[in-house]
Amino acid sequence: RIMDHHCICKLRKIYKALSVLEDQMMQTFGLNLNETMLLCLLSKYENPTANEISEQMSLSHSNASKVIASLEKKGLISRKICKEDKRSMRFNLTREGREQLEKVNCENIVLPDCLQSLM
Repeated sequence: RIMDHHCICKLRKIYKALSVLEDQMMQTFGLNLNETMLLCLLSKYENPTANEISEQMSLSHSNASKVIASLEKKGLISRKICKEDKRSMRFNLTREGREQLEKVNCENIVLPDCLQSLM
């Protein structure tokens, strides 16, 4: 199906709503959307590699590396050398990361109208 200009306008509205949501998350939790999603991923999926994180989050390897580095700098995740493959790293939540994730409560965020129907 060919996209008409109305579809593009709707996508723009969603994109803007995600930007507003991310601003709220930064103000409320000090984390952007990708950082929060990575903390959530690590709480459910133990010891993933950077490649697995990239795949699970649908991010390029470069963007996944940036999110990983940001959370490491904040002390919310840690890396360890993979026992099976010494060239690979595995990632986990730190105690601080678990505590930060517990503070993330969607009740503290006002979801933009156009995203509410998706939830």
